Amino acid sequence: MERAAKTYLGLVLVFLYLPIAVMIVMAFNRSALYELPFTFDLVWFKALAQNERLLQASWNSVWIATVNAVIATTLGTLAAYAFARYDFRAKRLLQVLLFPPITIPWLIIGTSMLIFFFWTGIGRGLHAILLGHVALSLPYVIVVVGARFANFGPELEEAAASLGAAPWQTFWRVTIPVLLPGITAAALFAFAVSFDQFVISYFLAPPGTSTLPVEIYTSIRKGFTPEINAISSIIILFSMGLMLIVARNYKFGGDN
Repeated sequence: MERAAKTYLGLVLVFLYLPIAVMIVMAFNRSALYELPFTFDLVWFKALAQNERLLQASWNSVWIATVNAVIATTLGTLAAYAFARYDFRAKRLLQVLLFPPITIPWLIIGTSMLIFFFWTGIGRGLHAILLGHVALSLPYVIVVVGARFANFGPELEEAAASLGAAPWQTFWRVTIPVLLPGITAAALFAFAVSFDQFVISYFLAPPGTSTLPVEIYTSIRKGFTPEINAISSIIILFSMGLMLIVARNYKFGGDN
């Protein structure tokens, strides 16, 4: 039984990672048509360095995802704190309303945001994409940080207050350190949701400006180029490295 379970898990991992491994290997193959035998070459990384359109789209995605992670994590953490520590009218209703944005198809959310932004005069652009990503990431942050609050009672905060700590001192020196693994996980989640977001970016991007997912989609429609393998390999290796560093320093859901 144990051997069957290990085999099953191994097949699942192969199913998940084999396409990614093939893409990374082909990023270093000289052939543009994935022809074998494999010939190591950095030609597609050199071509990527000269592709200003793809680099600009990558920078737009990194900038939006980073700012989105900061804003969504800050607002979401404060909202989770309010839900966990205060009782107020319609609290339960607000908590229930967090989940529809997660379950509603992004195509519908993107359409509604486009209509709303034009109606309010916000229009399309990077600022509109950022607002859309923050709205989309907030429920995820509140849920992740809220789960951390589920195992964090008010006893430590009450003890700090009884020893003379001001409310802001209790928040910064007791609450935030305890919540830090959850906040870090929520920030990474918000970054990933924004960086990978295609539908809302496609609806809200003005002509001539795009994010990386939109630019990749546009490039594939015109004809696939291995430069996309190169930029995708860089992103995957960076993301996995970042996750390893975070996982090494935090035990999500553990004692730290």
